[in-house]
Amino acid sequence: MKILVLGSGAREHAIITALLSEEAGHEIIAAPGNAGIARDVPVIALDPLDAQVVANFAIEENIELVVIGPEAPLVAGVADGLRTRGIPVFGPGKAAAQLEGSKTFAKRIMDEAGVPTGRAVRAATLLEVEEALDAFGAPYVVKADGLAAGKGVMVTEDREAAVAHSTYWLEHGSVLVEEFLDGQEVSLFLISDGHNVLPLSPAQDYKRLLDGDAGPNTGGMGAYSPLPWLPETFVDEVIRTIAVPTVRQLAKEQTPFIGLLYCGLIVTNRGIRVIEFNARFGDPETQVVLPRLVTPLSELLFGAATGALAGVAHPEFALDVAVTVVLASENYPETPITGRVITGLDAAAAVPEVTIAHAATAFDLATGSYIATGGRVLSVVARGTTFAEARARAYEALDLIGLEGGQYRTDIAARVAR
Repeated sequence: MKILVLGSGAREHAIITALLSEEAGHEIIAAPGNAGIARDVPVIALDPLDAQVVANFAIEENIELVVIGPEAPLVAGVADGLRTRGIPVFGPGKAAAQLEGSKTFAKRIMDEAGVPTGRAVRAATLLEVEEALDAFGAPYVVKADGLAAGKGVMVTEDREAAVAHSTYWLEHGSVLVEEFLDGQEVSLFLISDGHNVLPLSPAQDYKRLLDGDAGPNTGGMGAYSPLPWLPETFVDEVIRTIAVPTVRQLAKEQTPFIGLLYCGLIVTNRGIRVIEFNARFGDPETQVVLPRLVTPLSELLFGAATGALAGVAHPEFALDVAVTVVLASENYPETPITGRVITGLDAAAAVPEVTIAHAATAFDLATGSYIATGGRVLSVVARGTTFAEARARAYEALDLIGLEGGQYRTDIAARVAR
């Protein structure tokens, strides 16, 4: 199969790695890609936000499936532009992608579908924010209503910090003030063809920058999968009470969700609740879920894109475990320092059962070196028979990578390893 993958992050690199591992031998092109992706597949300088450009390229190159990785092209409606020209695409249209693009839209869909979630108030002014903060009390939860690259959420005991966060995001639109939900967080991916859903393996990510869940919120500093502490009935309950009602509600509104429904969940003492929905594979959870997938990923993506998931068995996963640790640039997530050389990548990739998923990297032809071009630079992904083994491999590889000022958490999957 000839596949075009749109995106340039570690998530897309992980998707491509999974597709390349299949025996079918796919021909894959990435746009715009990054330096690590370019080592594996051809990359082209194509604007992933321009539906017409993407569609023209897909038709000219006889692309059989387009996989849209990031949220921005989805919210911009690129999938719609492809579908109207008969191109199979994995990714929801603009209307359904509002599940991620608008927290207010997502809350309405959940209310209509009877999906369990926390109480929330949409606020368009600082006065409305302050009234909602006082009504819910501490800890305070404030979320940007639109796309925020994983940095729009604040959970804090500090009311002044919550107000300051709200003030910043009010300049870009509205915010949601929500009740605080206490419990273990879980990420669960579900593949949807607009009516049916198939679950992937649960994962848990680490949003805070520093060990012990301290420091500012980030786009994710690491993850692990599976989650041995979850009850066996967890996935089926999410499908029955959350995923299917959500997908069916969107279908009812003539906005079918075709693609990856990311359920950000929390297990409270009152049951499972939705924290947020995303409309695409999550990062860094993708890096630990897909390496364990036994069922060919291409079959799942194409089945969703062509409405052919009815009666398909749940995907199978290997019994091993996976851990990923994100290497970030100095001063991430505020104003990361970029342009610094990355060393030791080949040595790190030589560690048994380790792969490197590039996120923000470029290759400097003049020096023959990889350089960091953004905040989250790469993910070190390790597999093992136990979490202790996978952790040891991940951190062994990280110790071999050099990046001036680079930072990473040292406690990813530590609790579950114990």
